[in-house]
Amino acid sequence: MTVEDDDDQTVPPGRQRKIIHVDMDAFYASVEQRDNPDLRGKPVAVGGSQERGVVAAASYEARKFGVRSAMPSVTAKRQCPDLIFVKPRFAVYKAVSQQIREIFAEHTPIIEPLSLDEAYLDVTENLQSIPLARDVAFAIRAKIKEVTNLNASAGISYNKFLAKLASDHRKPNGQYVITPEMGPAFVEALPVGKFHGIGPATGAKMNSLGLYTGLDMRNQSLEFMQANFGKAGSYYYWISRGVDNREVRADRIRKSVGAENTFSIDLTDFDAMVVELEPLIDKVWRYCEGAGNRGHTVTLKMKFNDFEIITRSRSVPVAISSRSDLERLSIALLHNEMPVPKPVRLLGVSLSALQHVDDAELQLALPM
Repeated sequence: MTVEDDDDQTVPPGRQRKIIHVDMDAFYASVEQRDNPDLRGKPVAVGGSQERGVVAAASYEARKFGVRSAMPSVTAKRQCPDLIFVKPRFAVYKAVSQQIREIFAEHTPIIEPLSLDEAYLDVTENLQSIPLARDVAFAIRAKIKEVTNLNASAGISYNKFLAKLASDHRKPNGQYVITPEMGPAFVEALPVGKFHGIGPATGAKMNSLGLYTGLDMRNQSLEFMQANFGKAGSYYYWISRGVDNREVRADRIRKSVGAENTFSIDLTDFDAMVVELEPLIDKVWRYCEGAGNRGHTVTLKMKFNDFEIITRSRSVPVAISSRSDLERLSIALLHNEMPVPKPVRLLGVSLSALQHVDDAELQLALPM
């Protein structure tokens, strides 16, 4: 899933930053286990258990069976027959997220939320004058545990890309530091599929070009990466060198949220395309529910087998307030393009002109 913003990898670097990426461990599922003792130690999935439901979050007990977020509920149940489904309580998750945000604010005003359960913090100059960023991260995690009784993991580094990598390195309930001396070597050994922002389709394309690790990417020229991956090629070129000059941006404005998928077999059938759209719509709507955002413009993206790309959009005067409305508009845009002139290799859905809704409006929009 992508969230559009104004981040620019080409921003000139200033002094060395101290950045923390905090990521709550299995956040939705952990809140449910915290609030219901009967769920503790058991495989739990937050989401719908119906045939067309999808897993929004899975406990670590469920993850041992391969259950993951965005997985169809029927698949999750097949992989873990004892899986317990719990309906999401977004108002509760949002309230806990606010508690966590207040803890962040005790240490720095430079907070860039990515979702209810993760954020970047710039602690180069922290409010409690703690010299080491790792100690700031430890203090934050300890306070989160004290206040919410939930576990958080943290990654600490000199840029956003490496901080996010580091937060995954010792999950759950751990933290890891990637120093400037460690950065390039850490990245060069990393498989391309582990790079944040490189999905399965891009990873497969990299493999086809002989790029399997960060070192393989680093050995390529900027021109090669741009020629094969467009604008993203520049980003890949720099992060393969451990370079990421994006700032942590407080009050970051999200313009749109989208999801897309590239298919191993090209599609021409309308019903098959609708099936492929469903998990993309789920991803977009799950973000909107979690962030409390709604949008006015739905865009359908199609890439054909000759790599031609088209987009079709529809704007509505009142912000889209339900997943069913997002689904209806997305499928209508697809229907208008049928029959397709050539086989379809990729489909994407995005929602833009985002606006934040208050708690009362959000509660009215939540599924019962």
